[in-house]
Amino acid sequence: MIPKKYEFITFAFFMSLFMTILMSFVITLINVGFSETFFLQWFQAFWRAYFVAFPAVLTVVPIVRKLVKKLVSQS
Repeated sequence: MIPKKYEFITFAFFMSLFMTILMSFVITLINVGFSETFFLQWFQAFWRAYFVAFPAVLTVVPIVRKLVKKLVSQS
């Protein structure tokens, strides 16, 4: 089991992983369709995007949490 102190890193890892898989798959499918090279192209797009997505989630999530706290009623 992963210690509690790594909860945010674990969250960021899985959030960016699942979103990058989904988004790169859909965008690759839209751009090239199902071709012989689809999975290779998708995999290449996925890894490139993931290297941006993981640090982006680490940066953006705390900002979004603060914004949501200000916008959502506490009652």
